[in-house]
Amino acid sequence: MTPTATAVLPSALPEHAADPFVLHGRQLGSGLRLEDTSRYSDPVWRMDSAQLMAHDRALILNFPRVPERFRPAGKRLFYELLSGPLPDGEDRLEIVTIRTYFGEFVRFTKWLDKRWSHHPDLLHLGLITGPDLQAYLRHLIVVLSAGSTRGVTARSFVRLLWRWRTALGPDALAFDPLHLDDWSSPHSSGSRSENATSRLPESVLGPLVVWSLRFINDFAPDILEGSRQWHERRRSGRSDTMPRRPPAEVAALVEGFLAEHIEANRPLPGFLGHPNVTQIARKIRAKSRQVSLHTSQIEEAAAHVGTTYSAGMDIPIRGRLDGQPWITDIECHHTTPQSLAVLSRQLMAAAYVIIAFLSGMRDSEVKHLRRDCLHVKCDADGNPYRWKVTSLAFKGEDESAGVMATWVVGKPVAQAIKILEQLQPPEADYLFNGLPHGPGSKKTVVRSALCTSSTNQQLNDYMKWINNYCTATERPDSIPKVNGSVLALKTSLFRRTLAWFIARHPGGVVAGALQYRHHSIQMFEGYAGTSSSGFRAEVESEQALARGQGLIGMVEGHEHRDLAGPAADEAERRLDEFGERSQFQGTVVLDERRLERIMKRRDPAVYPGDYITCIHDSTNALCEKAKRGRAEDMPEHGGCQPLACRNVALTPANTAAWHRELDRIECRLDARPPLPPLLADRLRKRQEKITEFLRDSGRLEASA
Repeated sequence: MTPTATAVLPSALPEHAADPFVLHGRQLGSGLRLEDTSRYSDPVWRMDSAQLMAHDRALILNFPRVPERFRPAGKRLFYELLSGPLPDGEDRLEIVTIRTYFGEFVRFTKWLDKRWSHHPDLLHLGLITGPDLQAYLRHLIVVLSAGSTRGVTARSFVRLLWRWRTALGPDALAFDPLHLDDWSSPHSSGSRSENATSRLPESVLGPLVVWSLRFINDFAPDILEGSRQWHERRRSGRSDTMPRRPPAEVAALVEGFLAEHIEANRPLPGFLGHPNVTQIARKIRAKSRQVSLHTSQIEEAAAHVGTTYSAGMDIPIRGRLDGQPWITDIECHHTTPQSLAVLSRQLMAAAYVIIAFLSGMRDSEVKHLRRDCLHVKCDADGNPYRWKVTSLAFKGEDESAGVMATWVVGKPVAQAIKILEQLQPPEADYLFNGLPHGPGSKKTVVRSALCTSSTNQQLNDYMKWINNYCTATERPDSIPKVNGSVLALKTSLFRRTLAWFIARHPGGVVAGALQYRHHSIQMFEGYAGTSSSGFRAEVESEQALARGQGLIGMVEGHEHRDLAGPAADEAERRLDEFGERSQFQGTVVLDERRLERIMKRRDPAVYPGDYITCIHDSTNALCEKAKRGRAEDMPEHGGCQPLACRNVALTPANTAAWHRELDRIECRLDARPPLPPLLADRLRKRQEKITEFLRDSGRLEASA
């Protein structure tokens, strides 16, 4: 096909490329041909051939949505963004970013088409004036709030018409919008903002993880057995494989089956409220045609005992919850809460919760888990002691198709992966491929993973299923609302929440940077949260409050008067002063808010620990010197040098910990066979240093 007007084509194209493939400058998915992709003249450009992540939703650029007079400009712009030469200083944008900008292009041109409705001769975006953009900014404030993320994106797109001006010819902006009043905002300055993603509240996280572990450890065998039977029947291709029996034998079997249900007052297997002849035939192991001859007898029995809404799969339920079967039966019809289709999706959602929360993987990394991605190391006795998973990592990598990466995980994650490998049919490659159970599924499995929005929906359906189950069984461990509303689960919350827990532990920032595959500790600190999200402030406030309560206990028990070490006198002075401030009318402060204010304004900078109590003074702190001038006036636990630092004080508990350390060293030195000489020498030197430290502190003779 050729375009109707050559004027719409980019001027930089050679003559033989009058109707180019718009993705010719992009890496295509494995096995895909450029000849099968969209051309410039097509009204709709399909982007899926260049979307290299298995969980990406297929995207298009639908130019009929653009006002007709601006379609040539739109095609020129988005061809340049997709495959055209890059202007100086610009990088090739990701497909998803280009699709986002296309939405903003549609918004902007529809608004502009209306504003220029009395000027049909205005065809080029280069004719836009400053008053036009100021009017558009006022429009954005009304419809989006210009300072919001979407508002920032909308203004960022408009500036794209200036940044790519060398490629857009008459459709390039004639001026930089940043020169307009009020166009800039703190969000659009180009600086990298902090991660402001919220985290899962503990009230939600606790029961969510508990229920997910129940699915993985207790419920999964029953669901997997149902799935195995479902796949087996599907592969056989025959719905009635039962043996043909003599009519009299079938009649006797039907009569006995019905009598058993009537005596127990148990409903017959049903389908949408009617007796399910096929299921009855399967239970008595007879052909459906033979059983259907006794329909009147079956309906008469159903009138007495009723029928189930959906037939069960006749699977013995082995999973237990508080000593009782967790479910009565796994049903066949996909609409019931106990159906195989529904329970399989809940099991997949539970596996996602465990993997995403306990590994720290991004959604894109979880979605690229494949069969045999789990690698287990065992000791000499065959006991597993380390689990690693491999997947593709995309963010921050040079390869658009991702690079292979490894995560060290725990046993629950390994178990979740093994379950997904069994839940998926053998021909499915990705572990989070869409499940084939339920209506509309095809025998040929699409080799791609669920998109993020589908997983978000699945997670929220999972939480709803849990709460409905708790209501039906009168259980108290449902997932509560947050501030009166049901929390909307998102895939991004799990990684963010794990970062919170890691960052709260001593040395956790370093561990988090390693597990999260961040290239610097500072990046992980930003991920765990600073000012925008409130994470760091919340962590520090919580830690300070707990420390303040401990210090009040020391003051009340006069423990601060029995300290040793180089900073003992300073510790006593600070804690005496802190004790005076923490009292109100002779009573020690018990109100958390008042204690929080005291710690914020008059923190004594005393940090109790297992081996030492740090009386922090940045001028003497060896950990501060090791950090080479880090701005924060706080001790660095990972860089502590307790045997040499002048900020150290010792409580009796600290002294006891050092004596236990000496005892352990002595036991190792006396062990047989003897230690290697180098290791023994290192232990003796440490023993000497600890002994000298305790002697100088006057605590050598103290008993452990």
